[in-house]
Amino acid sequence: MSNDTATSAPESAPGAVSDPEKHWYEHVYQGDDVPQFTVRSFVMGSLLGGFMSLSNLYVGLKTGWGLGVAITACILSYALYSALSRIAPGLFGRNLTMLENNAMQSTASSAGYSTGGTMVSAIAAMLMVQGHHIPFGTLMAWTFFLAVLGTVMAIPMKRQMINIEQLKFPSGIAAAETLRSLYSESDEGRKKGRALFITMGLGGLVTWLRDAHAAAQTGVLAVLTRFSKIPSNIPIPGLTIAGLPAARWTISFEGSLILVAAGALMGLRTTISMLVASLLNYAVFAPWIRELGGITGDVKYRTIVQWSLWPGAAIMVSSGLTSFALQWRTVARAFSGLGDVLRGSKRAGEQSAMERIEVPPSWFAGGMLFSTAGVVITGWVSFGINPLLGVVAVALSFVLALVACRATGETDTTPVGAMGKITQLTYGVLAPASITTNLMTASITASSAGSAADLLTDLKSGYLLGANPRKQFLAQLSGTVVGTLVVVPAFYKLVPTPAVLGGDTFPAPSAQVWKSVAELLAHGVESLHYTARWGIVVGLAIGVALPLLERALPKHKQYLPSAMGLGLALVIPAFNSISMFLGALIAWAYAKVKPAEAETYTVPVASGLIAGESLLGVAVALMAASGLLQ
Repeated sequence: MSNDTATSAPESAPGAVSDPEKHWYEHVYQGDDVPQFTVRSFVMGSLLGGFMSLSNLYVGLKTGWGLGVAITACILSYALYSALSRIAPGLFGRNLTMLENNAMQSTASSAGYSTGGTMVSAIAAMLMVQGHHIPFGTLMAWTFFLAVLGTVMAIPMKRQMINIEQLKFPSGIAAAETLRSLYSESDEGRKKGRALFITMGLGGLVTWLRDAHAAAQTGVLAVLTRFSKIPSNIPIPGLTIAGLPAARWTISFEGSLILVAAGALMGLRTTISMLVASLLNYAVFAPWIRELGGITGDVKYRTIVQWSLWPGAAIMVSSGLTSFALQWRTVARAFSGLGDVLRGSKRAGEQSAMERIEVPPSWFAGGMLFSTAGVVITGWVSFGINPLLGVVAVALSFVLALVACRATGETDTTPVGAMGKITQLTYGVLAPASITTNLMTASITASSAGSAADLLTDLKSGYLLGANPRKQFLAQLSGTVVGTLVVVPAFYKLVPTPAVLGGDTFPAPSAQVWKSVAELLAHGVESLHYTARWGIVVGLAIGVALPLLERALPKHKQYLPSAMGLGLALVIPAFNSISMFLGALIAWAYAKVKPAEAETYTVPVASGLIAGESLLGVAVALMAASGLLQ
């Protein structure tokens, strides 16, 4: 992916803790005078972060996945500001510097990633459980305090994991390399920017032709969209299952490119697993379970998933926890390094120059006090969470965030789901009868762990590029404000009632898993139909077996099914899995035929389709909810 040793400090001898920092400061750091977190980088990061937060909210409600926005934001920012600086140089000046762009992507990434995850998991699950929305002010406060909590948790971890241990954080390396390529003398940046903007337009056009006609009931827009309708689902002619059209069992093609693009980024292994599991679930198991009485009512996605989410959730939860347990060395290193993390600034005390640009310990102490108080008080007043249990949840979250950040640094995978489930299981014991406490304490862990790992990934990019870590932290912190202000109101508009969730438009698979685990811990397994109980048993076995097989047969991992892919396929419609598989197949074929072009264009094209379709999808939904399309 990149040559990390070119800009990283060499490994130091045991005990020489300050050597890597001294090398970095003298040979990599770009200095205090290079523009980084400026007004224009903040404005651009806020605008792009606001857009990307809407995109991630939309995609998260559809698939349960959170997509990193850093690389997309870098390309968009570079292309947009290049154009603006050419059109009006007197107003906009020259293009953003590379370090300004790096600070910009920290703001955008924080806004796009650290807030939306809360909405599509615990908050959406709470809406489905309660049947009504959390009050607006409460949700604003909860989302903001959680985002800040995760951001400040990363402060003591950065110095140890990035400066001293030199953990890779591969996505951070990729973002740094993207910025280097954009600011090189080649025209690669222009090519990527052009491809991203063209496909954004294509994705937006598809969304408009598919969704606007339904929202525009009267007026000029209704006339304009009447003859240009793209169907939401395209049935497979003549295909029937158990005497019914296959589309009733969700086996069809969807009139969307967003999940085709997502599949191109996910790869064949995961999407093949999803395709096979989806076809087995909806074409084989669902008709059988319906005959046994485990699925009742009309045959449609909402009724089928009320059964299939149980084996699907079992696979995802057990595989996540098993993979987490198999990373015991990483966990052990995280706990053994806990003292180093908390003492990091003192151990490097002689590095006065580094102390001047690193985030000071006082910011960590103040930020933790502020965000912990906000989380605990909001949880107590609004959700009835005992303050002591709230403090325990924050403390547990710090420990689990430490593990999640190390896992991200070593493997580029943040086990957010596993972190949340550990908290759900813990509070299933501490507060067994309260679904609300179970969900909201788990959201503390999942949100803070994700935010902390995201910040460290961004700080890795800055470290490689020689950025000022204190200024980059401020950029990240500002993004939490922007993301909260955009995502929370958008969530109320996109999901006006709980009926919107769990259907074809917004399957909300992540929320369904969170809800099912909380209900299972509260009500017990005996409350389920016997076929669902057997589904859980089989799902648990599959979820445990696959990570063990991956560990036992590392050379054959690519031929083993993806546990997360299998589980996810059981909680989303089959047409979603079919789209993702097609996207991965196209990307794989493109890489085989034209590898150089694929290296340049796959990520920008896929990102453009996702951004264009999701953003216009959000816009159409918001306009419809506001009556602007009538």
